[in-house]
Amino acid sequence: MSEENLMNFSTSALFGVKGKVAVVTGGGSGIGSMIASAYVQNGAKVYIASRKEQQLKEACDILNKKGPGSCHYVVADISTKAGCAALANAIKERESKIHVLVNNSGTSWGSPFDDFPEQGWDKVMALNVKSAFYMTSALTPLLAKDATSFDPGRVINISSIASFVTVVEGARVAAEGTGTWSYGTSKAALNHLTILLATTLAKKFITVNTICPGVFPSKMTAFGLKQHGEEGLAAGTPFGRIGHPRDMAGVALFLASPAAAFVSGSHIVLDGANAHSTMKAAL
Repeated sequence: MSEENLMNFSTSALFGVKGKVAVVTGGGSGIGSMIASAYVQNGAKVYIASRKEQQLKEACDILNKKGPGSCHYVVADISTKAGCAALANAIKERESKIHVLVNNSGTSWGSPFDDFPEQGWDKVMALNVKSAFYMTSALTPLLAKDATSFDPGRVINISSIASFVTVVEGARVAAEGTGTWSYGTSKAALNHLTILLATTLAKKFITVNTICPGVFPSKMTAFGLKQHGEEGLAAGTPFGRIGHPRDMAGVALFLASPAAAFVSGSHIVLDGANAHSTMKAAL
């Protein structure tokens, strides 16, 4: 990269993603669609993937109308290694190089402590942890192609503040009397996997980072939002609100942009200081 380009600190030079190719798992709704929208609206070509074709098609139609980038979809179930390989192969058939992989697909399970089913562990750990590993492994060749220390490939994992908070029962995002035991554990594992992958892939010039959101509108928070509304879920929080799409879009753009070329192995907490405030109050 030329010295002139390295000294260009304009917004477009630092934070632009125009012409980049991104893959966003779970991109048809919630946080995934927020991230896909941010990339498309800034000129990137984005592939979104999930099991629900109608949802993917609707999301693509909306994003392609906005442009100026483009959105395409692949129907995939990445809860297994074979499913991850199938999605990666579908991308490889269409692209010889990708710049960004967002491992966003995830699920949760709420049950009482004394009646938590084994499926509630297996399903959550498979999608929230295993898929991130296998998707990253399978797409590493495309992320590493032509990557340099100033223009590396990017992997962005979507974790949660549940990865480090210490309460899983009584949270307003789940039904009373239930706990999301496997969800928080899976996200803590994803945080550590992020560090392992960042170290492993640095020599290939691929950065790996994690976003740890608080409450954002999504399928996982739909129950809490329906029961309590945004104001109810935000009650007592430092900023007095939950996360909104622009909050997620900004961080996702940063991590995919030239500005974050030297950022790897990081966990960015995106919750308006709520989790830290809650833990401090509990001490």
